[in-house]
Amino acid sequence: MSAYAEFAPLATVRIAVDCMGGDHGPAVTLPACRAFVDRHPEAELVLVGTAAALAGAAALPRCRSVVATEVVTMDDPVEVALRKKRDSSLRVAIAQLKAEGDAPPAADACVSAGNTGALMAVARYLLKTVEGIDRPAIATVMPHAKDGYTTVLDLGANVDCTPEHLLQFAVMGSALVTAVDGKAEPSVGLLNIGEEAIKGSETIKRAGELLRAAAGAGQLNFHGNVEGNDIYKGTVDVVVCDGFVGNVLLKTSEGLASMITEFIRQEFTRSAFARLSALVAMPALRRFKRRVDPRRYNGAALLGLRGLVFKSHGSADAYAFEMALTRAYDAARNRLLDRVHASIDATLPAGAAPAADAASARAA
Repeated sequence: MSAYAEFAPLATVRIAVDCMGGDHGPAVTLPACRAFVDRHPEAELVLVGTAAALAGAAALPRCRSVVATEVVTMDDPVEVALRKKRDSSLRVAIAQLKAEGDAPPAADACVSAGNTGALMAVARYLLKTVEGIDRPAIATVMPHAKDGYTTVLDLGANVDCTPEHLLQFAVMGSALVTAVDGKAEPSVGLLNIGEEAIKGSETIKRAGELLRAAAGAGQLNFHGNVEGNDIYKGTVDVVVCDGFVGNVLLKTSEGLASMITEFIRQEFTRSAFARLSALVAMPALRRFKRRVDPRRYNGAALLGLRGLVFKSHGSADAYAFEMALTRAYDAARNRLLDRVHASIDATLPAGAAPAADAASARAA
């Protein structure tokens, strides 16, 4: 908790926004940016997009535009985004986090709703990873029954992970919770098909061994294996999994929240008695709906990079994208990058990461 108090908040936060990313592009990102700057007078935005898309953004306060001539689509292969579209809004937005010579970076954080694979590959190529980290990981929060949330990673940046990668994710997730929530020893769980150490694939069992060894060395507070329902129970502070499982988990959670909301709406229109019951229960139901609304938790941190990058859901509406901007703002203002990386340096020294595999090497 003391580590959280060592860094003074930034007085002004500048966020680079990929205005072309996602399913809806400027139709969502620009209204979200307007709402965001209205609510955050200390923030400044660097809006990145095509000249035509940004033509109407000149009136936005504390915003400046940077023109990009290309757009990475949601179905563009990573190779296209990385090698061919060198002037894409996604790439130009990330580049705002790089310092040029003695000049500071143009932005403190970057937000994009674009192609996840492209975002990860381009961010890693431009920003590089922190010493001791082989792969970045996407981390976000999910609400649980104890009126808090569980931090989960990875959520899609890495489909295939080694045991060593999962150990690194645990270190980064633990550092993130320590920095943001002030928990000195956040508990970490390894997502598995059962709590017993003998269950799971060989990768998961080996990852469990590494996590237990790290716990024995005092580097992590490893709870043990957890199952999917433990995320919503609030059993641990951090849950670690590979990106394939994490992305399925995320999309399933979003679908479940939408189903519950629709079910409640349908039930309240069935009869006069149901409508009367709704009036009595409405305050509690509204609180529940707000609590499980996935839009409130939009904005996942891409951890392990030498820059603060946030991924918004591709189908986000203006409210959800504004939440991603807010999450990036809070992280940058509280100097999350410095805090997380300091924790990584303390628990996972340089050289501890395994050599990058062939796919990772090609992406870099």
